[in-house]
Amino acid sequence: MKPIVAIVGRPNVGKSTLFNKLVGDRAAIVDDQPGVTRDRLYRDTEWNGKEFVLVDTGGLEPRSNEFMMTKIKEQAEVALNEADVIMFIVDGKAGLTALDEEVAYYLRKKSKPVIVCVNKIDNYLSQQDDLLDFWALGFENLIGISAEHKSNLGDMLDLVIKSFEDIEFPEEEEGLKIAIIGKPNAGKSSLVNKLCGKNRAIVTNIAGTTRDAIDTVVEYNDNKYVLIDTAGIRRKSKVDEALEYYSVLKALKAIKRADICFLLFDGSEGLTEQDKRIAGIAHEEKKPIVIVFNKWDLITKDKNTMNEKREALLAELPFLSYAPIEFVSALTGQRTLNLFGISDQIYKEYTRVISTGLLNTVINEAVIMNPPPTRKGRVTKINYATQISTAPPKFILFCNYPELMHFSYMRYIENKLRESFGFEGSPIEIIFEKKN
Repeated sequence: MKPIVAIVGRPNVGKSTLFNKLVGDRAAIVDDQPGVTRDRLYRDTEWNGKEFVLVDTGGLEPRSNEFMMTKIKEQAEVALNEADVIMFIVDGKAGLTALDEEVAYYLRKKSKPVIVCVNKIDNYLSQQDDLLDFWALGFENLIGISAEHKSNLGDMLDLVIKSFEDIEFPEEEEGLKIAIIGKPNAGKSSLVNKLCGKNRAIVTNIAGTTRDAIDTVVEYNDNKYVLIDTAGIRRKSKVDEALEYYSVLKALKAIKRADICFLLFDGSEGLTEQDKRIAGIAHEEKKPIVIVFNKWDLITKDKNTMNEKREALLAELPFLSYAPIEFVSALTGQRTLNLFGISDQIYKEYTRVISTGLLNTVINEAVIMNPPPTRKGRVTKINYATQISTAPPKFILFCNYPELMHFSYMRYIENKLRESFGFEGSPIEIIFEKKN
């Protein structure tokens, strides 16, 4: 699993500026698919061959000093609980403040690697004195940087990478890893308990890699499953913004570890914005997803209810059109055991390999039925297609003008692949490359 590096600090010290610079000024997500989260606070990145997840905890806009103190403490606690390495950003021009000392107090509570990044040091030689006060915070790693001018960021990242050497990741249990994601009171714990009922053999309970998470290893029909219960993922609050960072970090850790995600929601209430946000994270991480409509026993039904609910859900989550929907009751156990079989089938689709010859036959037929777009007399020709990886299935289509390929045509090709090969529940990645 990749280490998580959180950027923390009081407002207006340059956290978001640093985040944008480190991810290449592309922090804003642009996606033509409606419903996908676009204000993502995290990004996979790397330095000198070491990959990690960078998390921005910026965005707090305190309204009073009392509010500021409370929110900054909570923000520091989030980083303390969920991150592996913490980049503590302070303002070199403003100097050491009481808020900086408050954040440092919370960061010192546990033995997490902390790197104090003194920002706005535009001239390293003439501003050496601006760094001295920050040594009083009590951390051994301190460096002056300028996020705006990208000054000294390489040395800062060297310190981050060096901190990874001290991180010990727990060994993962064998079995298909299933992350159960969703907001509180949706029935996640009830579902886990039902799936671990007396007619299943519970092998062991082990501490998960996230706080408040328990990995439960279950055997069913001679197959082993690791259920990752992400208790504590909360809906976004207009006042308590720190909870949003907490939920994103918790969900992100669970989703990255998982082979399959169950998006569980309370069917009697319907989907919430937080459910959609968490679904968007799983989708962006290219994980297979099963939409689990819980509390089906509380719904007044007729023979068309299930189809109507399915259509309504897909209308709210159009980017998950490939995901199966299962209607269950964690309380009564209705259809809960079906989830094991669905998981096995989806994982087969997620790791499916298509032969190059068969793939090109399907692509050629799709092109004959609907040729690629043209622009200003330039005709796009798809010469060759190949699958380069699984989990998720990833395809490269070589053509003469990849820049002419519109999202709608990419979706057309994806639909043709699904019609021919299935891939139910599994995301598909399609890339158009210039013919060599």
